[in-house]
Amino acid sequence: MNIHEELFATNFIVPAKRERYLELLKSAKGRSKLRFGLNHCGDIDMRYARLVPASEQYAEAILKILKQKGAPDLCHVMSSNSYIDEEDLPLRKALEETIGSGMGTLISCIPGRLAYFEFEDYGESYILERRS
Repeated sequence: MNIHEELFATNFIVPAKRERYLELLKSAKGRSKLRFGLNHCGDIDMRYARLVPASEQYAEAILKILKQKGAPDLCHVMSSNSYIDEEDLPLRKALEETIGSGMGTLISCIPGRLAYFEFEDYGESYILERRS
């Protein structure tokens, strides 16, 4: 199990669903089910999510936000887009491949502390942040 994905489940999924996510992440079949579920994921703990305003939903603006919050240059991606799923990519490239792609994607910057999450639907993108 990847530490980014494990801590995403532990810190950014609603408490009632966390154990289920962690169990699914233990197998390739379960992980596949989760990654395709990212398209319409209703399990994000919204206490730790901030909607990215429509005027800032482009790579450069989101990169700036994430960098200001301490994001490193390299991130981990979990996505329904098989081209980038399970890749550790430069943050800028991950954002460029994700934004507006119409695929549910998690870009984990700091495991369990800072991430970008985009739903399949245009305009639904969030900065996930949890301190301490």
